[in-house]
Amino acid sequence: MVVNPVAEEVFITSPGSADGVVALGVKRQFGSVFALRGVDFTARYGEVTGLVGPNGAGKTTLLLILATLLLPDEGTVRIAGLDPVTETGAVRAMSGWVPDAFGVYDNLTTREYLRFAGLAYGLGKRSTARAEELLVLSRLQDYADRPVHVLSRGQKQRLGFVRSLVHGPSVLLLDEPAAGLDPYSRVELRDLLRQLASVGAAVVVSSHVLADLEQMADRVVFVDRGVTVGERRIDDLARTSGPRVWRLRALNESDLMAALDRNRYPHTAPTPAGVDVELLSDEAAAGLIAGLVRDGVHVVSCAPLTTSLEATYLALTGDQG
Repeated sequence: MVVNPVAEEVFITSPGSADGVVALGVKRQFGSVFALRGVDFTARYGEVTGLVGPNGAGKTTLLLILATLLLPDEGTVRIAGLDPVTETGAVRAMSGWVPDAFGVYDNLTTREYLRFAGLAYGLGKRSTARAEELLVLSRLQDYADRPVHVLSRGQKQRLGFVRSLVHGPSVLLLDEPAAGLDPYSRVELRDLLRQLASVGAAVVVSSHVLADLEQMADRVVFVDRGVTVGERRIDDLARTSGPRVWRLRALNESDLMAALDRNRYPHTAPTPAGVDVELLSDEAAAGLIAGLVRDGVHVVSCAPLTTSLEATYLALTGDQG
């Protein structure tokens, strides 16, 4: 998905200063199973908000409620200030929904599919021009006149994503949007979501690709066993995530080991991948590297084995696998 001036035309800015999404005490039960036990969640205009949690945490159930496709048993939900239970049509006009798996009309061409989506959202004659904009945005111009069924899984994923933008939503809800995308398309998706937020949209993304989420999100909300267990701003994670294991490599392994022992840094035995050291913070890692350089150790690499988001996720959810 190419980020360019054409892309700006498919975005609209937020309708006001209120939060794009508000969920308070949301509960949902399926028979004897409690999918949501009391979720509190907000997503602000102008930000990408990540929704993080293990499988079965309730993320998809929450997104389905936000997308007006499920009714909550209890709690309050507002999308762009509107009640999705009593103002369903208005909420759908203000929001875009990208499920983790969606159906397409295989016998339509890619251009017809996007034009049909525009007509369904009431764009009328403008649907033709909007379809062309979205074909450029999704890099599917070469497939414009081919039936949707010839597209690869990743291409269908891109098509489904831009379909959600056809009416210029101010709130965008995405459930695992990077599934099936190649690395290049994942980078484009990340950049496009950042661009959406920059023009005022409230973007909510549920993803298991925490490294991608850490690069695209402004804020993350952690959900586990149907309840909200924490919330962090991405720029605060490095200061609050606690100790992490860092892996070091040097040109001379013996020099590295001697320096770590001399400065009393506990470490693992060396392997071809490097030596692991547990450090409390990014500042501690910077201090270690500076000390090694002063000691004449030629450091090749020093990187955490887990990101700050992954460390916080594991700490809050207790999920180790």
